Amino acid sequence: MAQTVLPFEFCPEPVNSWEDLQTMVPQVFQEALMQSPFLAAYVQRLPLNAIGVPEFHPKPSRALGGAEHQNFIYPIKEGLFVHIYPDPSGARNHYISIEPSIVVDTDHIMPAIEEKLVLWAEDIGRLEDPNEKREFLLQLIDSLCTTSRKPAAQNGNGKTKIQKIYVTQSELEAIRYRVLRDKVGLGILQPLLLDSNIEDISCSGVGHIFIEHKIFKSVQSSITFIDHDDVDDFAVWLGEWIKSPVTVRNPLVDAVLPDGSRINIVYGREISKRGSNFTIRKFSGTPTSVLELVDFKSLNYTMAAYISLMLETGMNAFVVGATASGKTTLLNAITAFIKADSKIVTIEDTPEVQVPHKNWVQESTRSGGGEKKGSDVGMLELLRAALRQRPEYIIVGEIRSVEAVTAFQAMQTGHGVMSTFHAASVEKLIQRLTGEPINIPKTYIDNLNLAIIQSAVRLADGKAARRVLSVNEIIGYDPVTESFSFLEAFRWNPTTDEFEFPGYMNSYLLEQIVAVKRGIPPHRRKEIYNEVKRRAKIFEKLHKEKGITDYYEFFQVLAEARKQKLF
Repeated sequence: MAQTVLPFEFCPEPVNSWEDLQTMVPQVFQEALMQSPFLAAYVQRLPLNAIGVPEFHPKPSRALGGAEHQNFIYPIKEGLFVHIYPDPSGARNHYISIEPSIVVDTDHIMPAIEEKLVLWAEDIGRLEDPNEKREFLLQLIDSLCTTSRKPAAQNGNGKTKIQKIYVTQSELEAIRYRVLRDKVGLGILQPLLLDSNIEDISCSGVGHIFIEHKIFKSVQSSITFIDHDDVDDFAVWLGEWIKSPVTVRNPLVDAVLPDGSRINIVYGREISKRGSNFTIRKFSGTPTSVLELVDFKSLNYTMAAYISLMLETGMNAFVVGATASGKTTLLNAITAFIKADSKIVTIEDTPEVQVPHKNWVQESTRSGGGEKKGSDVGMLELLRAALRQRPEYIIVGEIRSVEAVTAFQAMQTGHGVMSTFHAASVEKLIQRLTGEPINIPKTYIDNLNLAIIQSAVRLADGKAARRVLSVNEIIGYDPVTESFSFLEAFRWNPTTDEFEFPGYMNSYLLEQIVAVKRGIPPHRRKEIYNEVKRRAKIFEKLHKEKGITDYYEFFQVLAEARKQKLF
């Protein structure tokens, strides 16, 4: 199986005394070391003279991503830690999971532990609840191991007479952690799933596991596969763990992990020249809010105010862009602008869309196959069912094919529709919608009101970022000239990294639809731009003065403001 390979010489015994560390690290780091013995043991074995003293950050900020020398330690869930260490060659920096088992060698003990746990395999397998399984395993480990020098024989649950295994206290803690990690969690990958800063985990075959990090971008994990057999064995184990086995006859598996993350496994060298591989797209717990996206400069307050008016009015919107451009992140963020009392239906292949509304029907496709022929439920069927559920908004995770026809039919019948779509521009979006295999009638296109173009970009300083390239109003189709008209309400200026508002005093949707629905008479419709400015100032005050960034808190504030007729 996989091994942990560190990018520096890790000392087998402590070389940094506690007294030395007290003079080297600040108080907040000292407190973390005192609370976590294995973290202290890890730092004490680091060759600090050669690699330098890592900085400790209780909550790493985005600013760390721009640091020239990235030597940081930060905590993740369940008491574990991560060490980001720079690569001397200037390639991907290293991501090291700091676990109890990294400082205590349990490889010589685990075979004996595994051999004895086999006696309870049926009992362990019957436990479906992770917490119950965790408690049972901990009880078993305590019954199998002892820190006493004179282990006595005893009966193990009446099944057989078992000789306890002598271990030190630090070995016992490492064994407990490792058994739970491998039997309840996702094995060596479990620490990566516990880090909310990780977006994607990928193994391309033999070598390091690679990570896409929200702060440190592309990094390489210390988890390494030495040969093809290791990767094959782990792919098989992974398939069994998610209850979607991979075999030579069934080498491709797509599944969802218990935490909502998406996993794809490719098994063997027949279809993948570099051998077995897998990719996990992490499910983010709390969605990123619009105000956080403003922090990241993905968009600005004025754009957020404009979009809020559009969705509040029931406009149809597509978030358009390439893979990994941040489409779903943006889609989730702007759903907070839909009125709190709305009924929402989401339809997806793999659940990724999150909305803060209480009246939310979440539906996903089902793939039958095998003996369940005819049991498939696709996007098209779910969309048709959604039309009978009387929602204010139907949100489709991603429109790819003929389901777009039903989505546009929903728009025509007055349902609000939002979705993501793969295209690089408005022109490409319209080409794909009106061409094969989707074939939306050209006269239907103006049912789509907004096309928000999202992209991963390279800034002038060379840093990678995500930006809303433009917000476009789809106006209509002219059958005489066979041309489509759209208006660029907002656009990103790559030179200044700022957003321009060419739609100011020129917006078709604001003046002809939003203003009309808000009861503004024709001679005063330009006043709608004052509402955009007012909302932008409200968002800025909530963000900068009140310190609100949380997705759900932002939604609640907007809901309360609407109740009081303030928004």
